[in-house]
Parts: sequence; structure tokens; C-alpha cells
Amino acid sequence: MSKLTGIEKSAVLLMTLGENRAAEVFKHLSPNEVQEISAKIINMHQISQSQLNEVLNDFEEDVEQYAALSVNAGDYLRTVLNKSLGEEKATNILDELLQSNETSGMDTLNFMDPTSAAELIADEHPQIVATILVHLKRSQAADILALFDEKLRHDVMLRIATFGGVQPSALSELTEVLTGQLMGQNVKRSKMGGVRTAAEIINYFKKNQHDAVIEALQSFDGELAQKIVDEMFLFKDLINVEDRSIQRILQEVEGESLLVALKGSDDALREKFLKNMSSRAAEILRDDLNSRGPVRMSQVDNEQKSILMIVRRLAESGEINVGGGDDDYV
Repeated sequence: MSKLTGIEKSAVLLMTLGENRAAEVFKHLSPNEVQEISAKIINMHQISQSQLNEVLNDFEEDVEQYAALSVNAGDYLRTVLNKSLGEEKATNILDELLQSNETSGMDTLNFMDPTSAAELIADEHPQIVATILVHLKRSQAADILALFDEKLRHDVMLRIATFGGVQPSALSELTEVLTGQLMGQNVKRSKMGGVRTAAEIINYFKKNQHDAVIEALQSFDGELAQKIVDEMFLFKDLINVEDRSIQRILQEVEGESLLVALKGSDDALREKFLKNMSSRAAEILRDDLNSRGPVRMSQVDNEQKSILMIVRRLAESGEINVGGGDDDYV
């Protein structure tokens, strides 16, 4: 039996904890860690006694009470992710995982060195490159694009932003380029490409690359470029911002503005803010959230946009970090 990797051991351990405890653990992991462990869990149909023993021994736990672990991994993972991340984010992660199972050959590019991956696809038609990149992790796609010359990078980003899905002919070309890695897959068009995908990839660019791409997109289609900018950082994305940055944001945001903004947020984001406040302030805000009646969505949107303006100002001044590429990117 091959030895389990660290990620695999983490997945097994979480499956032994039960849904509530596992959900608590997920809350303390980074988005990438959640994604990697979730990918392992969803592919684990049954864990043997020897594998379970190996994991539990590493954590100095008594294994005598356990038989072979056999759970419905999909249902278990959905419950855990719902409890830890909220239903919307959990659904997005599961959709990506199910899609990646159908396009498992693409995983090879996700784990390749970006330079090697870039060399593999750089000479292909930009539409083929765009088709490949929309299947990859956003950070990996950004790293690959960063290695292209500026002209190709801008061309590919434009194609990603206007991408409507994978047509059979494009999929056939893609399959040939990747030497059969996508053979027989069933592509979910709704998840491929578009404004949100372009925004997520640009979020990982360094600032100079980010600015140049946006400028190039604006020269082609100003309305499209603005849609991408609007999608690049949403209020719900604050869930991924480090705690010390949230604390700095709270210093600038009016209490009433935060109250209204959080009325339209899920429980996970509310708790993100509450845990970064003093116990007294958190208690007051929690009471206000519970006692305040319905708020119009237009009010919620306005307050969330107002807070995002503060976030962008703090990020641009270097006081907080909300980007995925490097410390200078926001």
C-alpha cells in the first residue's frame, strides 16, 4: 500500500471528526487548503483500516474503536462545506470539484511548473490557450499568463473575458494539444470563461500586468472592462481577507454602514467581522443584526459598495492586502 500524502491524511482525519468538528477546522484553513482537501475527500469512497490506523497513529489517537471508514463522501463534504463556508461558496467548490472530475486530465497542468505549462501551450492559437486556461486554477492561469509576452497575454485575457463555453470543435483541438487528457469529458458550459473568470485570473496578476491588461481591455470594450473591474473584488470576497486587514477595515467603517452591509451577507462573513471586533462591539452588532427588520437590497448594495471603496483605498495605500498575486497587488 502506498503511503498517504499529507493532504490525504488531512482528508481522512477530517472524515473521522464528524461534520460539525470538521466544519470548524475548515474555517481555519486557507481557500487553497479547503480546495485541496475537498478534492481528496470527494474521491475517497472507502478508507481501509490500515490507512485509518496510519493517520490516527500520526496524531497519537487510539484506533481500536474504529472500523474501516465508509461514508458517503459527497454528502459528508457538502454538509461540512455548507457549515463552514456557507451554501453559496460550498456549492461553487463542489461544482468545481465535480467539473474537475470530468476533466481530470487538466489536473496535470494545474500541478505543472508554470514555465513548463507555458512552454507547452504558448505556441497554440490564443483561443486554444484561453480554452485551456479557463479550466485551470485561477492562480495557476495567472502564473502562466505572466510568462507570455504582453501582446499574447492581452489577447488571451480578452478571449477569456468574452468566452461563452467550449464548443465541440474547440474541445477537439484542446484534446489534441493535451494529448488526450480531456478525452470523453462532458464540459459544463456555464462554468467556463466569462467576466468572472477573467476577473479572478487578473486578481492574481502583479500590479503592472493587471493595469496593462485592464487598459488593453478598455481600449477594446470599455463596458466589458468595467464589468471585469466590478467583479474583481466583491463584498463576499472579504471572507478570504486576513484578520488583521479586517481589523484595519473596521477602524474606517461606520457601524450603521457595516450593519446594513452584513444584513445581506451569509453567516460565515458576518462571523468573520464579529470575531475581529471586541467582545462588547461584537455583542452589540450581533444584537442589532438580529433585531433589525428587513433591509432593501438597494441599501445593502450601496453600503457594501461604500465599504469596498474603503477597502480599495486601504489596499492602494498598502495598509491592507487583499490580492492574490504579491504584496503590491490589490
